[in-house]
Amino acid sequence: MKRIILTILLILSLFSASAQDTLRDSARVRRNVKIVVGTEAALYAASMTGLYFAWYADYPQSSFHFYNDNAEWLQMDKIGHGVTSYLVGTGGYELLRAAGLDEKRSIWLGGTLGLAFLTTVEVFDGFSSGWGFSWGDMAANTLGSAMFIGQQFLWHEQRITLKYSFHTTEFPNYRPDLLGENLLQQTIKDYNGQTYWASFNIKSLFLNKGSKFPAWLNFAFGYGATGMTGGFDNALEHNGKPIPHYDRTRQFYFSLDVDFTRIPTSNKFLKYTFKVLNIFKVPFPTIEYNTGGDLVWHWIYF
Repeated sequence: MKRIILTILLILSLFSASAQDTLRDSARVRRNVKIVVGTEAALYAASMTGLYFAWYADYPQSSFHFYNDNAEWLQMDKIGHGVTSYLVGTGGYELLRAAGLDEKRSIWLGGTLGLAFLTTVEVFDGFSSGWGFSWGDMAANTLGSAMFIGQQFLWHEQRITLKYSFHTTEFPNYRPDLLGENLLQQTIKDYNGQTYWASFNIKSLFLNKGSKFPAWLNFAFGYGATGMTGGFDNALEHNGKPIPHYDRTRQFYFSLDVDFTRIPTSNKFLKYTFKVLNIFKVPFPTIEYNTGGDLVWHWIYF
């Protein structure tokens, strides 16, 4: 959970910086790139230092060790790792391109920022007795970065965008310590309410450039899970109070979406705003199929 909080702040900081206007002459580019690299290094150092003292310093330390958490939360946390790595890589790339760095180096240096950031967190986990270095997390982190880098090299744009959405659930009422005591905490901690999406741009993937089809319209596949009051298994009680039985269920979604970055505008503030909004899946009518065997129609799904 702690890594997601810091990652969201880092993503927004990167997109905010990328909104700045820059000149393209070589001297200015070199200066801008130095500023960008220095800013990223400072953000990295500050976030890692803050994370260590806010989260790890009060927990017992141990020798470096590994921990297999691949079965936790019906793999929702693993998908969250991949999406986080992708989004931070997107922000890192945008920042370097805004500074004037060439496409190839921006892809490699910016696109791997999420992987570098989350790898450090895994190392911290490896030295903490309460957690451990997770190869499952690392695989997800790597795939998320590869998703951005591969598309950018292949198409010089993101035709398939990874996104996030959230809705409130009843489960934090039973485990507020684990799933969140308020709405802000629940958006980060309650995997029951999170959905992760792969949003496909219809025009760039399937139609020719001259088509009048809306360039901003996407369709999206989502993955979520529900019925979880514990990581590996559901708890039977908390603080002496019984918890009802829930079936742990995977959910698969199909919906429409909007790629805000493809909405034409010459307004720099709107361009920045659209890049930030593109982190989130737009609510639309949605079809759900779940492992309970149900096919469900949602008029609007968050």
